[in-house]
Amino acid sequence: MRKRWFGMISLMIVLSLVLIACSDDSEETKTNESNNTEETEEKASEGATGGELSIAIPAQPPTLDAQMTVSTAALNIARHIYETLVTLNENYEPVPMLAESVDMSDDGTTYTFTLREGITFHNGEELTTEDVVASMNRWLETSSRAKLLLEEASFEESGENEVTLQLQERAADVLDIMAGQSEFPAIMPKEVIESADETGVTEYIGTGPFQFEEWRQDQYVHLSKFEDYQALESERSGLSGKKEALVDDIYFEIVTDPSTRVAGLQTGTYDIADEIPFETYEQVESMEGVNTHLYFNRTLTWFYNTNEGVMADQKMREAINTALNIDEIMQASYMNEDVYELNPGHMNLNQVNWASEAGMDSYNINDTEKAQELLDEAGYDGEQITIITTRDYGYMYNAAIVVQEQLNQLGMNVEVENYDLATFLELKNQPSEWDMFAAGTGYVTIPAQLLALNPGFAGLDDPTAQEMLAEVRTAETPEDAYANWDELQGYLYDSLSTTVFGHQKDIIATSDNVQGFEPFQAPILWDTTVSE
Repeated sequence: MRKRWFGMISLMIVLSLVLIACSDDSEETKTNESNNTEETEEKASEGATGGELSIAIPAQPPTLDAQMTVSTAALNIARHIYETLVTLNENYEPVPMLAESVDMSDDGTTYTFTLREGITFHNGEELTTEDVVASMNRWLETSSRAKLLLEEASFEESGENEVTLQLQERAADVLDIMAGQSEFPAIMPKEVIESADETGVTEYIGTGPFQFEEWRQDQYVHLSKFEDYQALESERSGLSGKKEALVDDIYFEIVTDPSTRVAGLQTGTYDIADEIPFETYEQVESMEGVNTHLYFNRTLTWFYNTNEGVMADQKMREAINTALNIDEIMQASYMNEDVYELNPGHMNLNQVNWASEAGMDSYNINDTEKAQELLDEAGYDGEQITIITTRDYGYMYNAAIVVQEQLNQLGMNVEVENYDLATFLELKNQPSEWDMFAAGTGYVTIPAQLLALNPGFAGLDDPTAQEMLAEVRTAETPEDAYANWDELQGYLYDSLSTTVFGHQKDIIATSDNVQGFEPFQAPILWDTTVSE
């Protein structure tokens, strides 16, 4: 019998205690002092394999078709099933995975991928160039980011074990786009691609270390070890390198209530609990037999209405930016300094090529006297300023409340309007309804995917920013692209259409029966073992 059925009485007891107790560098593992460290190290040294791993996840995936979804729940499962031509190493650089090598033409418009040989799909068929071309051309048609950023691109067979990507114009970031994890270009058998309809593929077949077994709606998704998986020999780095399926089965248990996920971890119902709420972090960190893992996953970004209203005046935006105490905002939003970091960068802090601190001089100034002078220069006369937010994301709501308090203390007339998530997302597209808002913005692989540069997200209409972005994308070398991005981020702080408050770390908790677990922007379950 599945162990998810065990311990239900004790689970309910612990759940009640959790409910009573709850109060209102990229990857980091904290082992609680009460754990038996020697026992944990002994288990790890034994290298025990096999068995069943259970992870409690917070949402039902809408699909497991990786090419069509931005759902975190779906993608966290799918990356164990499917692989891609290139993927991200620990520095968030694109490196070969199913490709053995990648060559770019001198003019930057043609990329040639030589495939690894002897790769087998979960259905027993060998990977061919036809499978890759079918998969990649479907991705170019179905992925919203591929359609936007690689318009009119196409893949074709160009040799016995070779495929070619043809671009209409140079794109220095093409490999970064292909290595991205949202709507990622999973390689599937040609027949699976051809049988897909508008709702997605009907079979979940890839080349990854685990294969799909069963999906019970609102209960679990079951994967099993793929015995014929062909691992790379290179050292694991991020999502690249050697992957080993060290357990026989993985159950992604759908557990929407966070207290139940935590309680189930304590009772042994689950081995891993994903997305631990910030407000329970200290409680979970102190639990005996539980380890917490932190990893950077998004920014908390402040958006201004640059199209109409009082915030269309750059001097007003400058006054507010000068007044804000970002230390207070981030503390109120996340409650513990372990789970956030102050930094002005729009990109992932660990993405060595794209991470930038441009704009630092305009960050966290916290000078109310100077802010008052700027308000006077702007001619502010008590007009109401509206911040929209949603309690559905507590950190966004808390940030809005603290900004309101700080600006009201400055003598401004600021109101916060709270809505459900659906209404909030609708209103942000109506400039007449808001002046400012906070949003958690997930990490992307290239600047072109940033919401801060997307006119469709908050209506940012800045021709200069778009011209500078085009220079990033068409740079002759990656180094030129990185330098151009540094200039563009500096411009974003000069114009103050948005500002980054800081970077958020997500929290995963594991039982000390779990060894080898190492998150990378998400739970990664290869190279992971579990002992009873």
